[in-house]
Amino acid sequence: MGGEVIMAAIFFGTIFGLFYLFYSTRNKERLALIEKGADASIFNLGRRSGIALWKILVLNIALLLMAIGLGIFIASIFDTVLGVDAEVAYPGTIFLMAGLGLFAGFTLTKKLEKES
Repeated sequence: MGGEVIMAAIFFGTIFGLFYLFYSTRNKERLALIEKGADASIFNLGRRSGIALWKILVLNIALLLMAIGLGIFIASIFDTVLGVDAEVAYPGTIFLMAGLGLFAGFTLTKKLEKES
């Protein structure tokens, strides 16, 4: 029983530590740039795209889920028709198709950003 509590504490402590490190470092970098007199527009470089973030997120999640579904379908074909071992066919095909779906989402996102 004590092991689960320790693992949960370590997990949440790690997440908190990562967020704290990210935000404190970002704050220190920005304060150093402001002290040197740098232009404040450099903080908004990542927001120059005209495409809304939710559209990119929905596109990538949709392609990922479709690819996982296709991977399960192809793995079932491998398992039943070709006789490939199910313990190999399902994880391998699902991960392969998920990777292809994420790559397709990345490519389409890059294409959408180029158009706008």
